Amino acid sequence: MECPRISAVALLMTVAVMLAQCPYFAAAWGADGHRITCHIAEPLLTPAAAKAVKSLLPGYANGSLASLCTWPDDIRWMWKWTWTSPLHYIDTPDFYCNYDYERDCHDELMDKDMCVAGAIYNYSSQLLGYKAPSDSKSDALLPLQQGTNSYNLTESLLFLAHYVGDIHQPLHVGFTGDLGGNTIMVHWYTRKYNLHHIWDSEFIFRARDYMFGKDITALTSAIYLNVTTSWLKESEEWAKCPDDTFPCPNPFATESIELACKYAYRNATPGSTLEDEYFLSRWPIVERRLAQGGVRLATLLNHLFSTNSSS
Repeated sequence: MECPRISAVALLMTVAVMLAQCPYFAAAWGADGHRITCHIAEPLLTPAAAKAVKSLLPGYANGSLASLCTWPDDIRWMWKWTWTSPLHYIDTPDFYCNYDYERDCHDELMDKDMCVAGAIYNYSSQLLGYKAPSDSKSDALLPLQQGTNSYNLTESLLFLAHYVGDIHQPLHVGFTGDLGGNTIMVHWYTRKYNLHHIWDSEFIFRARDYMFGKDITALTSAIYLNVTTSWLKESEEWAKCPDDTFPCPNPFATESIELACKYAYRNATPGSTLEDEYFLSRWPIVERRLAQGGVRLATLLNHLFSTNSSS
């Protein structure tokens, strides 16, 4: 997230102040980042998975998962959904530069499994209840209602797609003491932001504007082209889970905290100025994390829906 995290109880008391102070009232990769991840995933889906995704999306999405990949950010500030805020990130001990599920996956109240890795496990499990719609009209809306369990599988899909993106943003697995870089204020060229926001959004904005003529579609297409050509062998490795056990968010979280220590936090002390040296040396990291998120999202959905497409 890009503004200081707050509990559900404090949210209504402080929201007005936060709106005034924060450069953007958003979260995660930012809208562009999440759409890039989902756009990369969509053409990598198997026919069965693509059909399942389309059947779960509401009609106004026009079959586009990317169009709704920001939904969990859009609703997280609503009272009904404030409980989901801890599901977007993982806080790890300061300067340890490692991640442990049992130690780190909890919310402020120490409730277990309340972190982005836990959310990926949870919503993957819910989607195992998906039942492919038959050709009869009476069954056509079944997945939008509950599938074979009591969950809203449309929501499960949107949460899962979003959280797979989140866990690949290095500072979404950051230090507890600075809230994943949210309290580290720096100068990004001529403007002042917190470090987390820079990794969420400003890297993508600058690459879009200065490398791709302000065209986010061109940026997305370039990353996808790398996935299918120069990064093809790497992307095949990205798609693998240890022991072929799906989902596997823990290695992704470990990657993120290691990258956060090596690249995000380094040379980004409070009050410092970050310009081309920081941007140009870190952009390849951001680019690959967006790509990895897309490849891994597609792989997970392919696994979940191939398992259940015939049920």
